[in-house]
Amino acid sequence: MKNKKDDAAHKSEKGSKKDKTSAETKKKAGSTTRSKETSAKVEIPSNNESSIKKLSSKEYEKELCKLQIELVKLHEWVRFKGLKVVVLFEGRDAAGKGGTIKRITECLNPRICRVVALGTPTEKERNQWYFQRYVAQLPTAGEMVLFDRSWYNRAGVEHVMGFCTEPEYQEFLHSGPEFERLLLRAGIILIKYWFSVSNEEQERRFLQRINDPTKRWKLSPMDLESRSRWVEYSRAKDQMFLYTSLPESPWWVVNSDDKMRARLNCIHHLLGQIPYDDLTPAPIELPARQPDTGYVRPPKSDQSFVPEVY
Repeated sequence: MKNKKDDAAHKSEKGSKKDKTSAETKKKAGSTTRSKETSAKVEIPSNNESSIKKLSSKEYEKELCKLQIELVKLHEWVRFKGLKVVVLFEGRDAAGKGGTIKRITECLNPRICRVVALGTPTEKERNQWYFQRYVAQLPTAGEMVLFDRSWYNRAGVEHVMGFCTEPEYQEFLHSGPEFERLLLRAGIILIKYWFSVSNEEQERRFLQRINDPTKRWKLSPMDLESRSRWVEYSRAKDQMFLYTSLPESPWWVVNSDDKMRARLNCIHHLLGQIPYDDLTPAPIELPARQPDTGYVRPPKSDQSFVPEVY
């Protein structure tokens, strides 16, 4: 009797352990399933929703001021050494190229640093060698030229929108790198930036422009068309990088969903691309004004003044 009772107890204990193990296995399986279901529903946050601390306007202005002082030193070095600098700004519409260019040039001498933003080519220009109108804008010694879009129009908008033929596009992909190597051999410093913006952020900026009368002019029919061809532009950009990101002149990608960070990061990187020394002049003393020797000015009634409305 004792053996039978022990056997029964042993079987009962074994069955209990088996049921427990089975329950734990099911529990783990259910947990894994829920984990997979949860992870499938999680959306990758945009830069605006990321855990990165957002820059305050005060922090941004403080850092921008420091960088702009360095830009003044850089452009003075470019003038002093007779350097020829070309910086290309490319990217999707509303990616932040124009805002960055504005902050770079804000404190610089326009005779040393100028911006080139060419419009639609004329009939004469369409029949020239493709690079010809861009060659005319290249810097002379002691100059920096910032291209707000450049010869890479052919690899982007012209290709996607059908403004050039397939043979013309293929020719550009092969001749573009040779053109840039020619510039580099001529002593030109070439720096290329691609501003990368997410689909969601571009949409937000487009809507902001639509709703703001002071920014609506920034939206062209071509910009709106680019929204419906997002994937085509992505393919064109990837193909462009494949052919034209050279070891001697690579494409530098600027993450631009956060405009303030994008501007600071781009300017900081630009400063690091050209070694320069500080040529800040000695403190300046303001000379005394010329003494009055009896000159009598004409009456103010003879002048036309702007009405003081404010």
